[in-house]
Amino acid sequence: MLSFLCRQCQRSTLASVFASRQFSSTSVALARRDKESKIRVPSKKALAAKSRRRAAKVAKAEEKLEKLSLLDAINVLRAVEVASPNSAYELFVKTEIKNGIAVPRGRVNLPREAKAKTEDKILVFAEGRQAEEAKRAGAHIVGGPELVDGVVNNRFKATTILCTPALIRAITPKLGRVLGPLGLMPSERRGTVTDDIAGYIQRIQGSSEWRADKNGSIRLPIALLSFPVEDVVKNIRFFLASVKRATGNSKEDERKTKGQGAKPVTMINKVMLSSRQGPGIRLSDW
Repeated sequence: MLSFLCRQCQRSTLASVFASRQFSSTSVALARRDKESKIRVPSKKALAAKSRRRAAKVAKAEEKLEKLSLLDAINVLRAVEVASPNSAYELFVKTEIKNGIAVPRGRVNLPREAKAKTEDKILVFAEGRQAEEAKRAGAHIVGGPELVDGVVNNRFKATTILCTPALIRAITPKLGRVLGPLGLMPSERRGTVTDDIAGYIQRIQGSSEWRADKNGSIRLPIALLSFPVEDVVKNIRFFLASVKRATGNSKEDERKTKGQGAKPVTMINKVMLSSRQGPGIRLSDW
């Protein structure tokens, strides 16, 4: 019928038809639509239960993995690397990082270094008598807030940065975002904001810093394959003692905190020893 009308009449007729047509949905369709629009949010109790089940599953899988004693792991890697005496053992420590717990870090002076030490370059924010003491103690760059722009522009490079309490507020606004991600921002918790600048420099001389990454993993070349087994064991035991102190897992911490309330502890989940061509071996007696 529309074919016999002119275009203008066709448009007006179609418009009236669509305007008069009523769209409706059945009760079943509306119920289905309401059900789909509701997103199910699991409760905290359900999330906690799911987390516990996942942790139990991971723990069960971990128990099935073979573990060796430290001496056995060293012997296996020495046999694998018999043609590469200059290869290095690498120690891997996995810690459990949780919200509100700082990334583990510390300093250590191994009984026998696996590689030549790189000299720390120390920058100190201090003025007056403390600045003079820092220079005498061996600091490479010493100054006040005038050094801030040089640090931001990368003109002054350092591996350790110290600051006196009197200057920390002056340097934090500009340096916090620059040095924070690098782990170099002075802080009271780490002991790098102190009035005893000279004493801190003397304590760190001859030692090297280690730190975990954001996932809580610590990797370190711990010894050479050419070292006697006794030296390898000493290095590993010495380093693990440093990690345990930094994470609150040492027996000394247990005695100190006994009866004084809970202290945040960063759990150590596993310790592995490997080499360049050898397998990663989980240790059972760390």
